[in-house]
Amino acid sequence: MVNRVSALEGHFEFGRFGAEGSTGITLSVVKDLQMSQVAAWPDSIEAVGQLLAAQLQSEEFAGPGRSVTGSGGSMLRVEPLKWWLLGADTPELEAEQGATLDLSHSRTRVRILGEDATTLLNRLLPLDLRDQQFPSGSVASSAIHHVGVTLWRSQQSYELFIPRGFALSVWEVLFESALQFGVEVA
Repeated sequence: MVNRVSALEGHFEFGRFGAEGSTGITLSVVKDLQMSQVAAWPDSIEAVGQLLAAQLQSEEFAGPGRSVTGSGGSMLRVEPLKWWLLGADTPELEAEQGATLDLSHSRTRVRILGEDATTLLNRLLPLDLRDQQFPSGSVASSAIHHVGVTLWRSQQSYELFIPRGFALSVWEVLFESALQFGVEVA
């Protein structure tokens, strides 16, 4: 098995910090990220989408700005012709269908949850995160302090994908901003 080490390994403490009282934010680094990018060509988008849905044991594939989770993993549509697969093996594609790339070491995945998670992220991202505009299953590319990030609203929480080289600086912004709500690093 590949030993994937987070860019944040050893750069934070576990525990409760900030405002007294309730914990409004929980931050955690998701370890052992398994992520691949699948890019299709315009004339193969439907076929590749169906192939990925079958691999994930899902009845459908993710449309633009959306995600689908099946028993074999999750699929996030991050661009019109690209998906990210989470928790699934990289599929084999013919050159006429598209291309694949393992991104497991290129991103750090931070999970953000709690009653104040939306408020925290609204202060850092130029996105409308209200339920009707960014419901569960939504995916968006954006920026935190000029760093390009991808935000996924999974069924349980927000999942933030940060480029490895900027993970520590974005983590520091998240942590410092979360202190006002009371933050648990788990």
